[in-house]
Amino acid sequence: MTPIELLSPARTADIGIEAVRHGVDAVYIGGPGFGARAAAGNSVADIERLCRFAHPFGAKVYVTLNTILFDDELKRAEALVKDIYEAGADALIVQDFAYLTMSLPPIALHASTQTDITTPEKAALLEAAGFTRLVVARELSLKEIGEISKTVSVPLEAFVHGALCVSYSGRCYASQHCFQRSANRGCCAQFCRLAFDLTDGNGRLLAQNKHLLSLRDMNRSNSLEEMMDAGVTSFKIEGRLKDVNYVKNVTAFYRQRIDEILSRRSQDFCRASAGRVTCDFTPDVARSFNRGFTDYFLHGSPHRSIASFHTPKAIGPAVAKVKNVAARSLTVSPLPNTPPLQAGDGLCFLAPDGTFRGFRLNRVENGTTLFPASMPSLQPGTMLHRSLDHAMELTLARPTAERRLALDMTLQATSDGFSLSLADELGRSVTCSFTHSHQEARTSQSEAVRRTLSRLGDTIYEARTIRLLPDGTHFIPASVLTSWRREAIRSLEEATARSHRAEPAGSPNHELLKQRMPAALPFSANISNAFSREFHLAHGASSVEPALELQRPEKDPLVLMTCRHCIRRELGLCLLRDGEKAREAKEPLSLSLPDGRRFPLRFLCKSCEMQVLAPQ
Repeated sequence: MTPIELLSPARTADIGIEAVRHGVDAVYIGGPGFGARAAAGNSVADIERLCRFAHPFGAKVYVTLNTILFDDELKRAEALVKDIYEAGADALIVQDFAYLTMSLPPIALHASTQTDITTPEKAALLEAAGFTRLVVARELSLKEIGEISKTVSVPLEAFVHGALCVSYSGRCYASQHCFQRSANRGCCAQFCRLAFDLTDGNGRLLAQNKHLLSLRDMNRSNSLEEMMDAGVTSFKIEGRLKDVNYVKNVTAFYRQRIDEILSRRSQDFCRASAGRVTCDFTPDVARSFNRGFTDYFLHGSPHRSIASFHTPKAIGPAVAKVKNVAARSLTVSPLPNTPPLQAGDGLCFLAPDGTFRGFRLNRVENGTTLFPASMPSLQPGTMLHRSLDHAMELTLARPTAERRLALDMTLQATSDGFSLSLADELGRSVTCSFTHSHQEARTSQSEAVRRTLSRLGDTIYEARTIRLLPDGTHFIPASVLTSWRREAIRSLEEATARSHRAEPAGSPNHELLKQRMPAALPFSANISNAFSREFHLAHGASSVEPALELQRPEKDPLVLMTCRHCIRRELGLCLLRDGEKAREAKEPLSLSLPDGRRFPLRFLCKSCEMQVLAPQ
């Protein structure tokens, strides 16, 4: 059977611990530096704390060191990897090939989505380089993922939920060019969430003050089984800047979806970690931050909009339609199967000027009469969306899940006392012997002994079976049994910590790598240090262009973004599908910011891609 992994983000170790409680098989977290979310760094001590909590369940911890490195950072990065390895991390998620040349401990390297894995050829090159897992591009279809899976033997990881970068990851240079904040160095300025005007070659205004590069959030919860069949074995939730409530809800939601599939496909797939998860709430991803949902290009060219042109902020699901508007209140018709509106909810609506506007509720009467904190300008018939679900946030703010390992316990009489054997569901076991006199019981002690041994509430275990040999014929004081149980649990915890084995490290296949290495590497290969440059040259590259962060290419125009998102397609102006209407929008189309900067667009219709170019 193929292990299937649910992988959740952790801005902090505490959020990572909650992700484990809510059912993940692995967590990815940033270290003290070199992570693609500079605002989500964690100390090595916190990473170690997270590992100690996750590993008993068989859950793994991956540390993101996925920025490109400069020469003066190489030694510091190398030293950090050694510290992270000693802390117990299972693998590193990296972009820079410099890690392949360093003197590292035997820790696995996963190729980050920033390595731009869009073709079988690129995947094969990364496998030959020694990466033990590949995080494929978000833009890929099921067919394209399947072609990569057939080409390589290492596992594939794919995003299934969360915010979308409009450009292929690792190939977005807008933030660096416009704000000197490199996305490949963890400092993205979110250029794609800005509002633009769109004009054509005749100066005609096609769209005004719209977030034309802003996408909806990914949600592939209805396609997980198809992705498994295509070769994906790790399902990744985006969100290393998200709060704990978001991680709890989305993790629990996908845990339930994946478990439903595993129960039906148990001959093909199995869960990648252990422990029974119980949640005391109903997970629902629509009730956490979202800009509306899309499965992106998973099933080919999308038939519905993938964009969020009206706002880059959370919209949430539609919940009610306005019936009447009074001076200080409004009445609505709630939509079917919608959790009731409550005081504290945040609502938003699309205003006549094409922007989303929001307001909070101070009071709700009968579920239909709403009293906003500040009265918005609304018309009957307006659809209201819930952008903040106050009831859900209150629910998630308290403890909401437990995770327990099944434990089999055997208490057996020995020649000079008793032994207590413990074995958890992952096969880790201990036997502790105790010297104690044998005192025959007047009545059966089976129920009392089982009750005492099963009191495991302050541990991560729950009793699955308790065997007594012989059954209940000896009297043992409850206080003695309790001390034996505690000592045996401590011994099992120590054995568990010793038994953990991280994923084995890979190594380059030098001959294969030389066969697969492109001769010329452009600036978009993101080679920013001597180690990476030398690695590529030693394996067949004849020319290496420095990364944009080091030197602007002489060749114009400079491509700032390459996207599968196409503004023409979204506006019904596709040159291949929309005929004369599309041709009326004369080339070149350009995006403009309020400060006057104009970014030409290039449409690569053969590959169905769009490029955003730097201002000339």
